[in-house]
Amino acid sequence: MSLFLPGRVVVFDYGEVISRTPHASRDLLVAATGVPAEELFPVYQELRHDLDRGDLSVVGYWRAIGARTGRTWSITDIHRFWAIDFTGWFEVEPETLAIVEELHDAGTRLALLSNAGFDFGDAYRHSPMGSLFETVVVSAEEHVLKPDPSIYRDTCARLGIDAGQMVFVDNRAENAAGAEAIGAVGHHYTSPGSLRSFLAELAEQPAPAPVP
Repeated sequence: MSLFLPGRVVVFDYGEVISRTPHASRDLLVAATGVPAEELFPVYQELRHDLDRGDLSVVGYWRAIGARTGRTWSITDIHRFWAIDFTGWFEVEPETLAIVEELHDAGTRLALLSNAGFDFGDAYRHSPMGSLFETVVVSAEEHVLKPDPSIYRDTCARLGIDAGQMVFVDNRAENAAGAEAIGAVGHHYTSPGSLRSFLAELAEQPAPAPVP
C-alpha cells in the first residue's frame, strides 16, 4: 500500500524518531570529558533546553557544563566533545527513514521540525535526508521549543497549510499533544512498525478540507 496522504503534510521530529539514541557517543563523551555519566548527563540534558532554544552557543553550552561539573575546558577540548556529540545524532533508524522516503516518493508533502541547536540546521538541510523535506524548522533559529504552540503555527504558515492539514510525529508524547492542541493530528512515535500502521490507517481517511 502506497503511503500517500493527499491534502496533508507529515512533519517529523528528528531525534530518536529518524535518528537512533546515541548510546555509543555518550560512552565516548564520558571518556573524553572525564565526567562520570551520572554527573554529566543530568547537566547535559538540563542545559540542552537553552542550547536548543538558541540561548546558548555550542561553546557556551559546554563551558556551562564544565562550570557545573567543576571542569575548565579549552576550545580544543570543546570541539572534540561537540564532534562526538554532534555526529552521534546522525546514526539514523533505517526503517523510519525508509518510511519517510516512501511517503516522499508517493507524493506526500513532508517537513522536519526539531528541537535542536543552530549547528543542526545546515546539517539537516544539506544531508541526503534533507532532500526529502520541503521545509526544515529548527528551534534555535526560532528561539522557541516544542511544545510551545507558536512553533507549530509557524511551521504551518511556512508550509501554507491549516493546522488540520498537519500530521506531526514525535517521540515525546507532550510534543505530539502540543501539535494536537492547535488542531493538527499528532502521533506519539514508539517504533517504525507503529508509525507505518498509523500512517497507513490515516491514508485511508478522507483528506481534510482547507479552512476557507
